[in-house]
Amino acid sequence: MPRLVLASASPARLAVLHAAGVKPLVQVSGVDEDAVTASLAPGTPPGTVVTELARAKASHVLPALREQGLHDAVVIGCDSMLLIDGVLQGKPGTVDAARERWKTMAGRSGELLTGHAVLRVRGDELVAQAAAHSGTVVHFGTPTDEELESYLDSGEPLQVAGAFTLDGLGGWFIEGIEGDPSSVIGIGLPLVRRLLAEVGISVARLWAENAAIPLDALEDRSDRSPAD
Repeated sequence: MPRLVLASASPARLAVLHAAGVKPLVQVSGVDEDAVTASLAPGTPPGTVVTELARAKASHVLPALREQGLHDAVVIGCDSMLLIDGVLQGKPGTVDAARERWKTMAGRSGELLTGHAVLRVRGDELVAQAAAHSGTVVHFGTPTDEELESYLDSGEPLQVAGAFTLDGLGGWFIEGIEGDPSSVIGIGLPLVRRLLAEVGISVARLWAENAAIPLDALEDRSDRSPAD
């Protein structure tokens, strides 16, 4: 049976998959993102950039899986960047960079692009792969100076794409989105489901073979109202 592998250290992506009923093996990719981006031709479309980064991350963990003796797997790689004013923005890394990002974003909108790559491995061979990106428009609020400095002090915006989160402290400053919420968190479930189907894996199979919780527990959840 194929083992689901998440090629990412992101706790947010892992939480999305757990909430969606699957428990992947986490194998962190050490790919050099700057090197991958630099290897792409000048003028490469933003959607292609994030998709190729996702593909590189998924591919990078394959040798480690072989070393671990994992010969039947489905690997998911992801990469997110914010497109605003025609420029892709990744993780700011420093307080000063994050502050400047928010001065640019506040009261405006940007498109969060997330590349997704799904690799099917069987018997140490890559037998199928599928990749694409999704885009979701994010409408930003305008935090006060006090709010912004407190947010920066938390450290959260320094290591996330676009210097914001939807599911964390940054959610206070997001006025709305147009598109898939899960892709803003870092892994778009609707798109991943389509990519999985392209490599011959259904969500039902993931639930059966990589379940985060028993399927009967999922059935119990269905009896609860949204307000419970």
